[in-house]
Amino acid sequence: MNYVNCTLCPRQCSIDRTAGKTGFCGAPDAALVAKSMLHQWEEPILSPAGRSGAVFFGGCTLGCKYCQNTAISGKPVGKKMDSRQLRQLFEELLTQVAENIDLVTPTKNLPTILPALTPKLPVPVVMNCGGYERVETIKELAGKVDIYLPDMKYADNRLALALSGAKDYFEIAAAAIGEMVRQTGPVRFEGEKMVGGVLIRHLILPGCVENSLKVLDWIGDTFAPGEVLVSLMRQYTPMGGLPAPFDRTVTDEEYDAVLSWMYLNDLEGFSQEAAGADKAFIPDF
Repeated sequence: MNYVNCTLCPRQCSIDRTAGKTGFCGAPDAALVAKSMLHQWEEPILSPAGRSGAVFFGGCTLGCKYCQNTAISGKPVGKKMDSRQLRQLFEELLTQVAENIDLVTPTKNLPTILPALTPKLPVPVVMNCGGYERVETIKELAGKVDIYLPDMKYADNRLALALSGAKDYFEIAAAAIGEMVRQTGPVRFEGEKMVGGVLIRHLILPGCVENSLKVLDWIGDTFAPGEVLVSLMRQYTPMGGLPAPFDRTVTDEEYDAVLSWMYLNDLEGFSQEAAGADKAFIPDF
């Protein structure tokens, strides 16, 4: 796994990042750390005390038009770090009593990140990603990542193309999440804390209830009860410049319809209050 002829993500740009060239994600041949912090807003089973050791990497392999982290995902910003510096950063977060190391959109930086994960850290390593990942890349993470935290954004590829420029999103994400579950097995806990497994996030989009129902159908049809957890999010926040219906938050009726479908599919996990749709919860980048 390296930055030469880069095919780390499904875009498969095949460019040589070591020669100063950049592909879809815009990232160079090093990790770009845009922010590190103790993040208190992750799901409670990931960090019961509200101290998730989040490391946000600049750039993204998707480019969603509604992204809340667009200040760092829409363009590659951050401090360049090699593997040694990244390891030091992880250890600094541990001195702050981080309950995990939460790697946010890390795929494009994996050649730098993976060496920094050896020797194994004393807390769970979380891969927090958009779900749009190559199975071949995910296989390289076996034994390095304890918890996968992928999105399953779309079952409707037309919506995926329009909002994220990924016409093959569903098939790619479904295969990637399947590999994640194969690696980790069912969700595992130590007390109230999740220490292994897969927690699938789904963000409900305004006016797109049918897409959400199909996502939940896929999860229910694919995995055994309790094998994975689901985090159903209603935190969609209009970021400006998008047409209706994406210029508003999710309604109570939309959220209730999707939440009811989650229960009908016997899916276990988390729901989110309407107050989550607030720019106050977006980290200050």
